[in-house]
Amino acid sequence: MKPITDADREDARRLWDFNLMHHPVRPVSAAVALGGCDLGVVAAVAELYRARLFPTVVFTGGITPATRGRFPRGEAVHFRAEALALGMPDQAILLETRATNTGQNISFAREVLEGTGQALYSVLMVTMPYMQRRAYATCRRQWPQVEPVCASQEITFDEYAKTQDDEEEFIAMMMGDTHRVMEYPRRGFAIEQEVPEHVRDSFERLRERGYDGWLLRD
Repeated sequence: MKPITDADREDARRLWDFNLMHHPVRPVSAAVALGGCDLGVVAAVAELYRARLFPTVVFTGGITPATRGRFPRGEAVHFRAEALALGMPDQAILLETRATNTGQNISFAREVLEGTGQALYSVLMVTMPYMQRRAYATCRRQWPQVEPVCASQEITFDEYAKTQDDEEEFIAMMMGDTHRVMEYPRRGFAIEQEVPEHVRDSFERLRERGYDGWLLRD
């Protein structure tokens, strides 16, 4: 891999901007916080809960190869502990500890929420910023009965990059999410979304530069 260039970062910013849904946040029936490597998701959940936008959140995520080292007890378990440390009440938190991919995050969280018997009309999907579009498309396919609203920690691309231990890996992971936005509709995993030509061009340039560690292989 060559050193990260300004051109690489500019292309990565285009992917970042594309993957943000820019949904106005509003009160919803419940929230679903998708597991991953970023505790910023929990910070966003705590802030949105304090704003009284939802009564209950499901933290979803099991033990995965990508996060086993950081979250050995599973993503949801560690996210819950962080939420409690940030002052969220335990009665507002539900856990889903089996999911190892985005489709499972949503379908298993749906099972947990439907099991409570509450009426569900809209769900706040709280994710890493560059995962919003993928989460939205997957939710629309997996759970069409609810309206998904996407939210993340309020942070810019440059600010987020500075929080990452490995900027190259961060860009590669964002490439992986973008690839799934483009490819998963034809596999039946997500709804189709328009991908502008300038986003596809940036994606291809970054692929040629070697940011391909999280791309689909078949």
